[in-house]
Amino acid sequence: MEYTVQKLASLAGVSARTLRYYDEIGILKPARINSSGYRIYGQKEVDILQQILFYRELGVDLENIKKIITSPNFDETQALKEHREKLVEKRKQLDLLIANVEKTIASTEGSIKMSNKEKFNGFKKQMVAENEKKYGKEIRNKYGEETVNQSNAKLLKMSEEDFEAVTKLEREIIETLAEAMNTGDPSSDLAQKVADLHRQWISYYWPTYTKEAHAGVAQMYVDDERFKAYYDNIQPGAAEFLRDTIHIYTAK
Repeated sequence: MEYTVQKLASLAGVSARTLRYYDEIGILKPARINSSGYRIYGQKEVDILQQILFYRELGVDLENIKKIITSPNFDETQALKEHREKLVEKRKQLDLLIANVEKTIASTEGSIKMSNKEKFNGFKKQMVAENEKKYGKEIRNKYGEETVNQSNAKLLKMSEEDFEAVTKLEREIIETLAEAMNTGDPSSDLAQKVADLHRQWISYYWPTYTKEAHAGVAQMYVDDERFKAYYDNIQPGAAEFLRDTIHIYTAK
């Protein structure tokens, strides 16, 4: 069966504009263009679109999706199995949060008592799961299985007070970083305060702190586009400024 842009968009639940954009960037080309100039899609394109939407649902950006599905080693069946595993894991995460919300509702209604520790367990487990999904493979290759497992265990055992403290530190880092950038000097007292706040923050997660690892993470904020985008969203150039600030701090 063949589909026009409008019919495929309706079938897949996406906009016609999205399909045209996918064509423009070369991630999903139509099977052919008919005599009237309309894009026509066949079964192969339908299957590719399904894969694209699976990857998008899992948070993969279009550039990386294109690299994956256009690779000569791309295995559709294996990709579907991996999608299933990740979706099952995502369902477990959602079930955990739903259960946490339901217990909280019951607690507020007075039918059960819920400890403060229980209230935060779901969020901590969700945080570990999301970090594993986004960065697990990379950080395990970089720092080793034992270090990452120890870090995850430390987060899951974190007390309510520690959880509140680390959340507050994260906000303070972002606010102080924005102020420090106005000085234009990564060695300024304000900038060095950012570096020290960052040291305190990562120490809540790391089994042990070292200046070398701290400097390495700062460089990763620039080298990895995901981290760079996160910090540069505060202010353009923030990732580089933070790296320079931390490198000065760790060199002392």
